[in-house]
Amino acid sequence: METIRRDGYLNKLISKKHNGLIKVVTGVRRCGKSFLLSSLFKAHLKSDGVDDSHIVELAFDSFENKKYREPELCYSYIKERILGEGMYYLLLDEVQLLGEFESVLNGISRMPNVDIYVTGSNAKFLSKDVITEFRGRGDEVHMYPLSFAEFMTVYRGSKQDGWNEYITYGGLPLVLNFQTPEQKADFLKALFEETYIADIVGRNKIRNKGELEDIINILSSSVGSLTNPNKLSNTFKSVKKKTITAPTIKKYINCLCDSFLIDCAMRYDVRGKKYIDTPFKFYFTDIGLRNARLNFRQMEETHILENVIFNELKVRGYNVDVGVITVNGKENGGSVRKQLEIDFVCNKGSKRYYIQSAFSLPDSAKMEQELRPLMLSGDFFKKIVVTKDSPTPWYNESGVLIMNIFDFLLNPDSLDI
Repeated sequence: METIRRDGYLNKLISKKHNGLIKVVTGVRRCGKSFLLSSLFKAHLKSDGVDDSHIVELAFDSFENKKYREPELCYSYIKERILGEGMYYLLLDEVQLLGEFESVLNGISRMPNVDIYVTGSNAKFLSKDVITEFRGRGDEVHMYPLSFAEFMTVYRGSKQDGWNEYITYGGLPLVLNFQTPEQKADFLKALFEETYIADIVGRNKIRNKGELEDIINILSSSVGSLTNPNKLSNTFKSVKKKTITAPTIKKYINCLCDSFLIDCAMRYDVRGKKYIDTPFKFYFTDIGLRNARLNFRQMEETHILENVIFNELKVRGYNVDVGVITVNGKENGGSVRKQLEIDFVCNKGSKRYYIQSAFSLPDSAKMEQELRPLMLSGDFFKKIVVTKDSPTPWYNESGVLIMNIFDFLLNPDSLDI
């Protein structure tokens, strides 16, 4: 398999060189963190003229480096390698295997000519709070599985065939090593069970693994649906005839979010300019893992399209919420208040976009349904509908951009065309 370019993440690391902080590459397991550091970033350093003697590497999951998991020995080894003048680059992979790694790294970071980069991928290191371990000395680069654009750089086939592959097996780079559908499916199912669930159970000392797996299954089958711990608790009572309290469910959901397996989108009152506490939506960081959890049974492209759009917006660095527009209406002769939904409210700095995910726009009625919440936002931020069946990007008479999913995903500047 040819090398997959991860230029966006590589450029982020390059831009953070020599900033005095510990660069921490986080992300869901098997998304390519180790490859980014030990292959792509190291190659950049060497092409920039850095001598091999000034690149200190340790992969703590390698048998030959097992002895360096002992903190005093590791600290001594690193100090012995940093002898001369000039900048040294410390690349540590699977650093969570190093005993007292927080103290070791905080100590090394005080050396004036050392630039530190680390990855980690077991349960402890996957915590979103890992940066706090370094007491303000950490600088996070969060990594995602392959975007569709990255996937297509190595996929040999049409965009449509690539899309079908991507929305089935996702973007974990290792999936590309397998040839047959059976091999890919077996790999993803085993990875979910033996790696992700095992990590979450181990880190959080979860006693009832079955309950956690039940929560995962429900979230997998309801991607993009509004929910909260109370609703999920009621689902268990009515469907599974078992009781799991809302606080317990909230704990499980937090564990899944901390491991980066799922991500949460809060609801935002667009006209009232405030967040709504509950319910919220969940999306899977990798759609292939979600599908594997359901044995590839629920393959509704409408929900998958929404999940892929959400992930792409996160990859591009946007904060993503679910927009809510409250309107007054008439029903059965009386007045009612209804909540219309904008799938995604995306913010980055001063930029904001309103985006609807619509698999198909077969007629004017469906178009009107998608456009109505956008037109009621009460402001002039850009409004976009991403669909599967628009041949080319075009603006309607209200100034709304209608865009094909491929144009959206394959052009990094697609929101500004």
